[in-house]
Amino acid sequence: MRVLIQLRPSPDLVAAVADPTMVATTSDVSDGLPGVVLDHSFTPVAVPRPVPASPSGDPLSLNQPLVYSMAPDDASVLLRGEMSDDEVNIRMSLLPGRRDVVAVYADPVIETSLTCGGNPPVGDWHDVERLLRVSELLAEGLDGSGVTLAVTDTGINAAHVARRLGRGMTIDQDRSWTPSGVAGSPGEFAVDHGSMCAFDALIAAPQASLIDIPVLLSERPGGSALDGLLSDAVAAFAHLRTVLDAQPAATRSLVVTNSWGSFSPRWDFAPGHPGNYSDNPAHPFNLIVGSLAEAGADLLFAAGNCGRDCPDGRCAYPDRPISGANSHPKVLSVGGVDITGERVGYSSQGPGRLTERKPDICAYTHFAGSRAFGEESPDSGTSAACPVAAGLVAAIRTQWPAARLSPGQLRTLLRRSADDRGELGYDYDYGYGIVDVAGIIGALRSRADRAA
Repeated sequence: MRVLIQLRPSPDLVAAVADPTMVATTSDVSDGLPGVVLDHSFTPVAVPRPVPASPSGDPLSLNQPLVYSMAPDDASVLLRGEMSDDEVNIRMSLLPGRRDVVAVYADPVIETSLTCGGNPPVGDWHDVERLLRVSELLAEGLDGSGVTLAVTDTGINAAHVARRLGRGMTIDQDRSWTPSGVAGSPGEFAVDHGSMCAFDALIAAPQASLIDIPVLLSERPGGSALDGLLSDAVAAFAHLRTVLDAQPAATRSLVVTNSWGSFSPRWDFAPGHPGNYSDNPAHPFNLIVGSLAEAGADLLFAAGNCGRDCPDGRCAYPDRPISGANSHPKVLSVGGVDITGERVGYSSQGPGRLTERKPDICAYTHFAGSRAFGEESPDSGTSAACPVAAGLVAAIRTQWPAARLSPGQLRTLLRRSADDRGELGYDYDYGYGIVDVAGIIGALRSRADRAA
């Protein structure tokens, strides 16, 4: 079983791992752990410690204000390794007995969120462009200029995306990131799921600068080309934190679209187990997600394709399929509707595992767009809905950086302005409703007037 081992070495070693100008190795952090084969290709990652903003708060509750400390005396370090399935339970109880070992967690497989069924596309990307009122966004100066939009997926083929859009696009090669062992250059990967996500994000934010992060191309024994390990997402998000911290505070903006998730408990420890990911707010990835959002990033995750009407064949949770970071309170969990406003049958329904009110909102999917999977195949799944919504967020960030409108305030604005569908008020099918650009523009104008 693949695992993540959280250690607390000496403060100077924690500081070295956390310093983006230094490169610490697994051997620097540990000379070995009993029963664990450490993965020396994985670069150690610093994990912040959550501290309640209120002295009486609970550091394991993600639904309250938290401060994430990276101070050397507070933070810890994450390594990756593998344990024999026969020894997992034994080793899980022994390892935390070592002074330097904090905990051992699951490193589950993460997979793309595409679709089930073979229904043809409903409308095309120009219909989505119209529904998102892109012409009105452009008239407001909201086109994504100067905004960094990270696509964590299977990599982008920039030539294909530009050709399908009929216009140029920008890949920020210097700030892109590739997992260890993955060959290829940013913007030059094979046409696949990541190219679809990039295309869909640029519908509403044509001038955004894309960061290419092919986290789903990392290899694992017996794995496929379209899945990876959560540990690579941990490393990717640690890189994105350095990207965010390097931006001027006054104009800081980073939007991250994530059209993937963990669909099966097979790769995880059981809920309630201290090493569990799906239900555990203390899992290192869930902590890193929270800290990145608090630092000023907008994080969007696909709700998944485990809707009761038409679940993807990989869905193995008997209920509550929106799990782990896809259900984190500090992310926007995005469900899917077609261009008529009807929820697509595969869009996962709540409640979520870390937060009950998931999905948050719905965006458009199942339309003809990127043709990443062939001329007749739609951009589908909540995989398409998530970058469509992320592009809208990037457009907003053109003039509303995090210092002017925090990620939490923007999430609230999107929820309150959404076009309510389904049951009156929040429901587990549509969340708060479908993104409503007219309502968003009106709310932003009102906010600007109040600040004037």
